[in-house]
Amino acid sequence: MTQSRSSQAISLLLTPMQIPEALPAESGLQPGSWVGAGAIASSPSLSLLLRPGEPSEMVVQIRNLGAHSLRLTLQVEGTFPQEWCQVGMEGTEVPMGRQMEAVLRFYLPTDFFEQHQAPRPGETLKLNYQGHLTVHSLEPESGWQQTETASFNLYVRPHSLYPKFLPAIYSEVDFVGRFLKVFEQGFEPAVQTLDSLWAHLDPLTAPGALLPFLAHWVGWSMLPQISLDRQRHLIRSAISIYRWRGTRRGLRFYLHLVTGLPLDEHLPDAEKHIEISESFSRGFVVGTANLGEDAILGGGRPFHFTVNLRPDYVDQIDEALVRRVIEQEKPAFCTYDLFVKAPEYQLCCYTSQPCRLSRLSGSKLATVYS
Repeated sequence: MTQSRSSQAISLLLTPMQIPEALPAESGLQPGSWVGAGAIASSPSLSLLLRPGEPSEMVVQIRNLGAHSLRLTLQVEGTFPQEWCQVGMEGTEVPMGRQMEAVLRFYLPTDFFEQHQAPRPGETLKLNYQGHLTVHSLEPESGWQQTETASFNLYVRPHSLYPKFLPAIYSEVDFVGRFLKVFEQGFEPAVQTLDSLWAHLDPLTAPGALLPFLAHWVGWSMLPQISLDRQRHLIRSAISIYRWRGTRRGLRFYLHLVTGLPLDEHLPDAEKHIEISESFSRGFVVGTANLGEDAILGGGRPFHFTVNLRPDYVDQIDEALVRRVIEQEKPAFCTYDLFVKAPEYQLCCYTSQPCRLSRLSGSKLATVYS
């Protein structure tokens, strides 16, 4: 709905782009009411709906009815904070008999309702505002000036879903929508949680505060030494780790999740980032074994395996954590050796090109655990 006013020089036509579905009971003005000479009254047809976090616009059409070009200046004032409104214009001059459009853009902070403190007894949060548009016209040739004003209402309302489920007659009462919003704000988060319950039960998408519960659900102990992203993958893969516990496959998979090293299933064992090799021999068999070649007397270690880790860069591996994982996953009767082999190449700090790392005697670039 629009409201217009014509005078000797210019006419104004205001069109709100967002119209409230219901108006407060105190807005008793009717369309066509006048307040003083040369002013358009504030009426339901000139009411703009404002929602926090959403832009709202009032289109202003200005037609030049005079016989000369006019230079225009727009000014917006009211009971609302000035930073809410911005004025956009196509230009400043309107030729004779032509029309120009301007836009009053309103934007409220997203946290408009949250940033206010709880009102004291007897106080209410102000949601209804008044605005006044003043258009100053100047005829450059004669210097003749004229001022036209228009008033409009601004109603701040939260976005509400519940009134849509009621008969249409209730949407005509402004209080009903605001009253239902109180219940919607308290109940809707629970509904949204139920709609996305699957995401709360998946460790990869669950909120961080819910991870300890999900870990306890599958009997998993959180590892504070590693990142939260790796924690999520470990919790999600806990059942697979339990299923393959005590095997080489299970230990490689666990080390892959903890260290971030790839499994490299397509590479031979000697080139994998995580290599686990077992020692198999028939031992000393009289008549078939050659002493010193394929058999030894004493010092043998049955049920022994070797873990070789090949990180891509230095300090990628938390060796204490890796040792803890191996001790936890291996059979109790097994022994092992752990070798963390430092990379031979890494990016140079100065040229960003691969450069060979120096291997010094006694350096921590290559460490051996046994």
